[in-house]
Amino acid sequence: MELSTLEQWLWDAACSLRGPVDAPRFKDYILPLIFLKRLSDVFDDEVARMAEEFGVDSSEVLRWIEDDHELVRFYIPIKARWESIRRLPLQGLGQALTDAVQAVARENPRLQGVIDITDFNATTAGQRIVPDEYLHRLVEVLSKHRLGIRDVEPDVLGRAYEYLLRKFAEGAGQSAGEFYTPRMVGILMARILDPEPGMEIYDPTCGSGGLLVKAYLRFLEKHGEKQNGRLRLPKDVADVKVFGQDINTSAYAMAWMNVVIHDIEEAAIKLGDTMRRPAFVDESGRSLRRFDMVIANPMWNQDIPTEVYEHDPYNRFAYGVPPASSADWGWIQHMLASLNDDGRMAVVLDTGAVSRGSGTRGSNRERDIRRRFIEGDVVTPGDLIEAVILLPENLFYNTTAPGIILVINRRKRHPGEILLINASRLFMKGRPKNELTEEHVEKIAAIYHEWRAEEGLSAIITNEEAAANDYNLSPSRYVAQNDAEEVLPLEEAVVLLRQAEEDRAAADRALDEVLRTLGLDTR
Repeated sequence: MELSTLEQWLWDAACSLRGPVDAPRFKDYILPLIFLKRLSDVFDDEVARMAEEFGVDSSEVLRWIEDDHELVRFYIPIKARWESIRRLPLQGLGQALTDAVQAVARENPRLQGVIDITDFNATTAGQRIVPDEYLHRLVEVLSKHRLGIRDVEPDVLGRAYEYLLRKFAEGAGQSAGEFYTPRMVGILMARILDPEPGMEIYDPTCGSGGLLVKAYLRFLEKHGEKQNGRLRLPKDVADVKVFGQDINTSAYAMAWMNVVIHDIEEAAIKLGDTMRRPAFVDESGRSLRRFDMVIANPMWNQDIPTEVYEHDPYNRFAYGVPPASSADWGWIQHMLASLNDDGRMAVVLDTGAVSRGSGTRGSNRERDIRRRFIEGDVVTPGDLIEAVILLPENLFYNTTAPGIILVINRRKRHPGEILLINASRLFMKGRPKNELTEEHVEKIAAIYHEWRAEEGLSAIITNEEAAANDYNLSPSRYVAQNDAEEVLPLEEAVVLLRQAEEDRAAADRALDEVLRTLGLDTR
């Protein structure tokens, strides 16, 4: 299925729900049914393959499967197979769909709380939220295309989720950008990290699991072999394991769907607030579990109270307490604490994360944390920042501002050096969003892996040069492109204003305390 066909199909599915459901909730009804259809079509493909392999009729294979559900990856009960779904009568369709997804969850414990999160028969104020006739139209639309092994690319569910978020997620109190990293940005991060056999990969803000899936697909691309038209790992190659956590229940369910649909057997996805209650801790319960790699795109400039850092029981924030106005360096420190002694990470952040505070007089929390990451001190090891990649503007769905990819390595290949890549001109103009192409991704990844300075594109600086520039690591500062003047993005200006207000309030409190000590009225 071509992308344009997929998107038109999803648009038609969304249109079938227009009226009773608000647009941001379209995905809650469409995605579980797409997932069910994918599982059902793959189940049918497995039956057909076994029938051909053993030279028997499909009905005979189905009898074997009824006797032994372990013969297939996921057993789909008769009433949940798409052929049965299409024949369901209009009357009572909502309850029948709910029964179908619950039956799949009962037979496949791994899918409990994933495929069965939507009640298609739900009511509010005594009225059905989605009447049966709308559900019938949705089933008819989804029946137009097969989603079997040879019909669609493995990432069909992730693509569907991306499209529905882009089109309909805005305005729900959440923006699509909180869940979704543009596909080619994720592929670039996976190419930079390049997972090896047996590694464990972690995303503390995993959303729909897209970055974990892309890292896994990169590993499979390098180490897999074609079997029956699909990439499979040879038996002598150790699989990678993926771990993720997200606070949003819908995203959590989607992440599980994503790892299941990509046949990622070694996976653990947890629901919860990573910053306040991290799910992956060691046996003592006092330190974080450590992984080989971290890949993430946390919400940019998130508001998190400083008390969360100051009273952290896991000792994650030894490099400094970030300002309440931006949790960027809070997330980076959580991820660093989640890396083992040889670990690497790639994280997408707002451009201001590598420049805010530089050039200002006095103390600045983010600049001081960057300094410790570069220089270290008696408490914290330094020389951790390996590379910063400036991305083009207008790639991300909730902002036109460019982002950066920050690469941190506990075992840097070139100690004392930092690679800065200004990829701001490497994009294909698009509507409404610009895009990285495969060629751009290959070029950026090659510069990183070859550790290469290229005029107008990349530079290699020493830690001493970073210090001389007050720990400003913005690639545009070191890699000029036609002498273009750097313009401060609106989002970064807002964060700087909030930080200034936060500093002013702290100064006022300190002054009041001094005046009270002197016995002066501070009213």
